[in-house]
Amino acid sequence: MLYQWLQSLSEFISAFNVFRYITFRSFISFFTAFFICYFLGPRFIRHLTKKHFRQNVRNDGPQTHLKKQGTPTMGGALMLIGILGAALLWTDMTNYLVLATMVVTIGFGLIGYTDDWLKINKKNTKGLPGKLRLILEFCLVIITMTLLIRAGVLPTKVYVPFFKQFSLDFGLLYPIFASFVVVGTANAVNLTDGLDGLAIVPVIIVAGTLGVFAYVTGHREIATYLTIPHVAGVGELTTLCSAVVAAGLGFLWYNAYPAQVFMGDVGSLSLGGFIGIMSVMTNNELLMIILGGVFVAEALSVITQVVSFKFTGKRVFRMAPIHHHFELKGLDETKIIVRFWVISLLLAVLSLATLKLR
Repeated sequence: MLYQWLQSLSEFISAFNVFRYITFRSFISFFTAFFICYFLGPRFIRHLTKKHFRQNVRNDGPQTHLKKQGTPTMGGALMLIGILGAALLWTDMTNYLVLATMVVTIGFGLIGYTDDWLKINKKNTKGLPGKLRLILEFCLVIITMTLLIRAGVLPTKVYVPFFKQFSLDFGLLYPIFASFVVVGTANAVNLTDGLDGLAIVPVIIVAGTLGVFAYVTGHREIATYLTIPHVAGVGELTTLCSAVVAAGLGFLWYNAYPAQVFMGDVGSLSLGGFIGIMSVMTNNELLMIILGGVFVAEALSVITQVVSFKFTGKRVFRMAPIHHHFELKGLDETKIIVRFWVISLLLAVLSLATLKLR
């Protein structure tokens, strides 16, 4: 880790002492991840095109999407490169919480990569069997959470937003609860990834917000002042959140409408897994219902559609997820995207308000 070596130089040059501070390293992590994605972007897109990693568009979707057929996909791998590069340079990788977060993020990314690879090779939209994918995701999170609890670095209490002292201790059942939070979040982000830039900006907003929560939760004095639970070492995750925000912006440079590249499941599952595990690490599992409201709405629209059609034979929406419903009603794609961004930002502000309203 480069920052630790630079910090050691503070014995000779006092200016290097700044590498002790999480805030300073978060800024450097931000620009590192952004420029990795920005400069590698064109070459990475050409590589995806050369390898024929192209998007296969569903025939039963909005007709406007047919023009996106053949757009390079699996661009989420570019973000993972940027995040991992920044993490190795500026984050304390000996921190158990950091290691667990990276394991879940990369693990979900590998599951997503496998799903994308199968879709591309089979030339269909099915990919990895849904049940198998869920089993792999649940096992990864449950094992990771169990190890953290046994190491004594992760509490098992769940706190309720807007309430100061009310909490529920799940004890040994906490890994199962946490796995539902992480897996649910990851797959909700995956469902949201259907329009150019629709998913990545809410991910950026949520990751940035969770970065704030990580910093204040890891800072004993601030946590005490705000009457929120203090978790030792969780502040180090701020540098990771900074890297995710920056990598997302670097990717958005090429993913903005009309998209030059799609993130694919390797991107949506890994980023969804990241914000899911971050909500667990910062004791904000229930707050994700508000903070990730856009993702929750997308997931609920699919669940509602499936349940309604199964039991009544009728569809509630013209098409699910709900962003396709608005498309089929004639709303312009860019208008849908921007409005979802605005909603995500409003929900982030509301979530930050819980820091003082607990």
